[in-house]
Amino acid sequence: MKPFVDFFPILLFFGAYKLYDIYTATAVLMAATVLQMAYVFKTQGRLDLIQKVTLVLVLGFGALTLGLHDERFIKWKPTVLYGAMTLGLATALWVFHKNVVRLLLGAQMELPEQVWGRLNLVWILYCAFMASINAYVAGYYSTEDWVNFKLWGYAFPLVFIVAQGLYIAPHVKLRGADGEGPAP
Repeated sequence: MKPFVDFFPILLFFGAYKLYDIYTATAVLMAATVLQMAYVFKTQGRLDLIQKVTLVLVLGFGALTLGLHDERFIKWKPTVLYGAMTLGLATALWVFHKNVVRLLLGAQMELPEQVWGRLNLVWILYCAFMASINAYVAGYYSTEDWVNFKLWGYAFPLVFIVAQGLYIAPHVKLRGADGEGPAP
């Protein structure tokens, strides 16, 4: 169910674009993201920071796209999101000496310190790559090409998540629901 919930807004966005136009697709994306976050909140009782930021950016950039009738805003939303994640992770690591990936996942699994460090660095690089590639496609290709990239570009996060899982698998020790000891 989680993959469907995660891809729900982008699939509806893609379909609405193919059937109508970027402005209809943007309105659909905004509505689908609100529904997605309402479902997540209802099932989990809260939204993570990244989910809140995503919701604000989709609604903000979507409103600018529709209000100003300028598709550039919705096309640059992913660049802003990934750029903010890059800056947040990098600032936390190099200024405050905090490993955000470990802070987020450390209660669920135990990894050696060196693996946590590499994982955090890889996330910084991944977010920078995603911000850059979206900026390139949004800036140099047609809206049609960008929309196709948004759908097929989901291969990047899937490959990243699988590669990350393969990297940490030999090192991971899962924790129980209480955050203590091994998982049952």
